[in-house]
Formats: sequence, structure tokens, C-alpha cells
Amino acid sequence: MNNRRFARTAGWLVLPCVVAAGLLAWYVTREPASPFEQQQATSFDPALVSRGEYVARVSDCVACHSLPGKTPFAGGLEMATPLGAIHATNITPDREHGIGTYSLADFDRAVRHGVAPGGRRLYPAMPYPSYVKLSDDDIQALYAFFMKGVQPANEPNLPSGIPWPLNLRWPIALWNGVFAPTATYAAKPGQDALWNRGAYIVQGPGHCGSCHTPRGLAFNEKALDESGAPFLAGALLDGWYAPSLRQDHNTGLGRWSEEQIVQFLKTGRNQHAVVYGSMTEAFNNSTQFMQDDDLAAIARYLKSLPGDPQRDGSPWQYQAVTARSEAPGAHTYATRCASCHGLDGKGQPDWMPPLAGATSALAKENASAINITLNGSQRVVTAGLPDAYRMPAFREQLSDQEIADVLSYVRGTWGNHGGAVDAKAVGKLRGHTDPASSSPIILHMR
Repeated sequence: MNNRRFARTAGWLVLPCVVAAGLLAWYVTREPASPFEQQQATSFDPALVSRGEYVARVSDCVACHSLPGKTPFAGGLEMATPLGAIHATNITPDREHGIGTYSLADFDRAVRHGVAPGGRRLYPAMPYPSYVKLSDDDIQALYAFFMKGVQPANEPNLPSGIPWPLNLRWPIALWNGVFAPTATYAAKPGQDALWNRGAYIVQGPGHCGSCHTPRGLAFNEKALDESGAPFLAGALLDGWYAPSLRQDHNTGLGRWSEEQIVQFLKTGRNQHAVVYGSMTEAFNNSTQFMQDDDLAAIARYLKSLPGDPQRDGSPWQYQAVTARSEAPGAHTYATRCASCHGLDGKGQPDWMPPLAGATSALAKENASAINITLNGSQRVVTAGLPDAYRMPAFREQLSDQEIADVLSYVRGTWGNHGGAVDAKAVGKLRGHTDPASSSPIILHMR
């Protein structure tokens, strides 16, 4: 009797487990619906291809999908993740290794939902949680460009370095269900057209939050639009600190005007800063190519995002150094740094950025200050010409302790209050970073 009761109970338990397993299998392999299911693109108007090229510029597709000396968009870039290294894929119209066999619906699902044909999930290093906000028109234009405006490259994709079972992709579907939005951008009726255009670019194709928004324990962006306070509040990523893009006085854009934001995105510099780190790639291949109206829209939107004085700290004010400092690092600064940045820390705007009041000297995160001192900066290329002034790498000239001392001096002088730098932090980044390339990726699309 007991055995029969046990078998009956087990049978009732097995049934819901089988149903649940079936539902899970369906959910993690399903392909999201696309508005282009029945649409077959057989020819492309040149104007649509040109429009798609601009969308690709705004979306900065080349930053991840190209390598120096390789065919544009042929993939291969190694990207570090907490689980292991992955490599960007070939997104040229090559039919064997690229996306040449993708329909418009396939392309839409991959870009906006992170789902490749057959239901294979893409790693969220592909910023589909942002790209999902792209309009149908922009998706169609982007597809036209990649199919007709990009040279096919017979370049095999590289396998990821994520070990089994962490490399299983079906759990990404569950991650998407919790953290990835599913709707395109909807204009806010209480805002004007310029603000909405800026919000669309920043949240969608520009995917600014991918770098500038802090992430949670599941590596999700903590907010995806202005409704969340963490949105664009600054984040540590790949050895760089992407600063706040909100109206934070110290670590954000609180001291920048809309015109200065536009200038920075258009020319790579203004009186406050010069592009460096990962932002150099975004400038070299994306923001400098944007239309002036779009840059103005981005500036309008960013200036509308309030700062957080509690997080940002007391507002920075310049404090002159009235006597020669005997602090560790002062001599190194005077002999290695002052010729460009000035003994007064004010730099030579708009070419040599000030260190007095610099975000890297006010932020609690010191990764950017260490990284650029160790490795220097990439070339900034405007109108096809590289800049004449470039931050050199000091990793071969200064020890960990010397770099820590000079950065502690910078982060504690002229009113800066970012805090001291420890030599161990310098050593850690020294071992995990490389000198900046003197040959940046500059994509000439057509």
C-alpha cells in the first residue's frame, strides 16, 4: 500500500515537472516576434543605405566589431567579461561567417533582442538592452547598410573563452526576461522634439548607459532611462571609470554648458576635458560624425538629468598652491607633468586638459587616473588628421610607487579631493592593461 501511494504521489510530481521543463525549453529557445516577419528586402535604395551608414555611426558599431588592419565589421575584438573573454563577431554580409543569410526579421531580432537565427542568445556585451529602443525605420536603414554598404569578409568567428557550463547560452533568455526591455523608444509628451531626440540617441543607438551606468550583481544596468537615479551616474568598466553624465558638479557635467558638451562630442575636447580611454574610440568613429542637431539634442537631454550632491560630494573650488610642496609626488609632477598641465594644474585649454577640477581627480574611483598615466592615450583623429598632443605612457619610466605618489598629489591639490592612490592599485592595473595603441581604429565606411 505504501509503495502504491508513493508511486501515485511521484506520478503527480513528475507531471508538473515535465510541463515546467517543457515551458522552460520553449521559453529559452523561442524567437521573439518581429514586425518584419513577412517583409523580404530584395533591393535597397541608395538613400536608405546612406541613412543606415549614419545610424551605424551613431550606434558606434565599429567600436566592437572591427580591428586595426582588418576589414571593417569583420569582428575579432576580444572583450573581457567576469566569466571569461569573448570575441566580437563578423557582421559583414559574408554568407559563411557573417550575416549574409539574415533576413530583415533575423537582423531585427539580433540587434534589438539579442537573439540570433535558431534562437541562439547573444551575450549582453552586445548592447541590445539599449538597441531595442531603435525605431523600425532605423533598423531597416541599418540592415540596408550592412547588406549593401559593407564589404563582405570571409573571416571566421573566434570561440569564446568562457568555460563550460558558464558558456551555456539558454540562461541568457531568463536574464533577458528580468533585465532587458522589449519596447522601442516612446517620445515623452511633456518634452519637446529636441529633448526626445536626445533621449532616443542616448538611451538607444548611442547606448551611453552601457559604460556610464553602474551595474548590479547580475551585470545588468541599474537603470535604462531617466526614471532611475543610477542612469548615467558613472561606472567602472574595463580599467576605466566612465564618469557621470548627469548634472553632478564634481564627477559629471554640472560645470559644462550645452555648447561645451557639443564641442566635446564634435572636436574631442573643450576647456574642461579631452577624450581618452574608451571614449576616444567612440569619438573617433561616432560622435564627431554626428549631425549638429543631434549633438545639440544629446546636450539638451543630458543637461536635464539632475545630479546627486550626496553621492557627488561638496562642490569643487579651485585652491591655489601658495608654496612649493614637499609632498611625495610633487617633484615628479613638476618634472613630468607640469610642462603640459601647468604648475597651477589649469592646463592649456582647449589642448592640454586641466587636472585641477578634473573628474579623474575628484572621483572616488581612481582607475582612469592610473590607467592613463600607465598607458597613455590613443590618438584623437579629427577630419582625418591625428592630434599633435598625446598623453604619453609612463609605465616604463615610473615605478608603481612613483605613479601612486604623483597621482595622490594631483588628487589632493588645487582643491581636488579624489583621495590618495595606493601602489598596489597601480600594480594591479599594470598587470591587466596594455599601452594605448598609436594606430587607432578609424573606419572609412565607403
